[in-house]
Amino acid sequence: MQTKLAAFISDTSTGREAQAILGRCVHCGFCTATCPTYQLLGNELDGPRGRIYLIKSMLEGTACSKSTLLHLDRCLTCRSCETTCPSGVEYGRLLEIGRQVAEKAVPRSIGQRLSRRSLVWFLTGGLFPVLLGLGRSVRKYLPEKVARYIPVRYAVSEKPTTRRPRQMIVLEGCVQPALSPNINAAAARVLDRLGISLISASDAGCCGALALHLSIEDSARQTMRRNIDAWWPLLESGAEGIVMTASGCGVTVKEYGQVLADDSEYAEKAKRVSSVTWDLSEILLREPMAASSAGRGVSVAVQTPCTLQHGQGINGSIEEILSRLGFQQVTVENPHLCCGSAGSYAILQSSIAKRLRQDKLNALQAGEPNVIATANVGCQVHLAAQSTVPVRHWIELVDSVMPLSH
Repeated sequence: MQTKLAAFISDTSTGREAQAILGRCVHCGFCTATCPTYQLLGNELDGPRGRIYLIKSMLEGTACSKSTLLHLDRCLTCRSCETTCPSGVEYGRLLEIGRQVAEKAVPRSIGQRLSRRSLVWFLTGGLFPVLLGLGRSVRKYLPEKVARYIPVRYAVSEKPTTRRPRQMIVLEGCVQPALSPNINAAAARVLDRLGISLISASDAGCCGALALHLSIEDSARQTMRRNIDAWWPLLESGAEGIVMTASGCGVTVKEYGQVLADDSEYAEKAKRVSSVTWDLSEILLREPMAASSAGRGVSVAVQTPCTLQHGQGINGSIEEILSRLGFQQVTVENPHLCCGSAGSYAILQSSIAKRLRQDKLNALQAGEPNVIATANVGCQVHLAAQSTVPVRHWIELVDSVMPLSH
């Protein structure tokens, strides 16, 4: 695709990056076949190809409107189009650039900007777990349609107290410790059986994805720098790498090197952090995990989050691990389509998110599984709010049946 960038961006690193991405797009339209919002809304501008043209027009100097911002906002950033694209267009990165340009060209109202920053502050700060705890305490008294959005807290397994010679860093995250604390506890127990201790850095928190996707780039970058500072001494002391139990955080941390590439102080550190960050499933697949039939009799529908299969390019890993442990897996139609969670999307674009969730649940529950397994806490909570089947993180299933080999 031929592009002639406008003067305001042509001589910048961001502009050159955007031009290179646009140059790979051949306007074939394969992406529209796997785009959830295009499939749902049927509008070319609510598909990758249409959004790419909107971004291209902005970067070439064409006036941007509120309509442009609306169509970019409606994108889930699921990146299913990247998996489908035969030309390797990095649509997710182009969208980040396009959103930043659109935000400047068509400033949101003070109320909108305040609400978006407040959302980041609320979900990543100390108030969220307090209010969630309060909600759980009165959950049984609330109307069912309200109560279903307050996730039940399952029993938390104890973390190992022994310290193994091999150590890896785990990101506790921002909402996961409050929403589902058993995820990291289960991960620690499973890895302990494989001779690996999980350690965490108290100063590390939100990965930065929420602010980044809301185009609050200053906050996202500062969050990334804080995490790097927190992890760096542990990496220098011999930690093998950083384990991600939430695929949404994983895809973001794996891209720290890209986001901070122009940061003279943090570029090299960010590049190293990204290079030693792995999804939990990647760790288990390369470690000597004994096969077992302990999961036999339990049927599972696997929901592979977009951030895992499209963002990180990891597909089939959860299924392989569960198969090794004897779980029976049911077939799920259209596994590439997003469930509608997508970070803050379920809040800011709730109407579309609910329709996508129902489509996903129809596919997941069609085979009448005993449980739905996912790899991202956002997807877990979003699906569980309407699912008639329990929704759990896959590592909890592994923890419940994995033999004590160590």
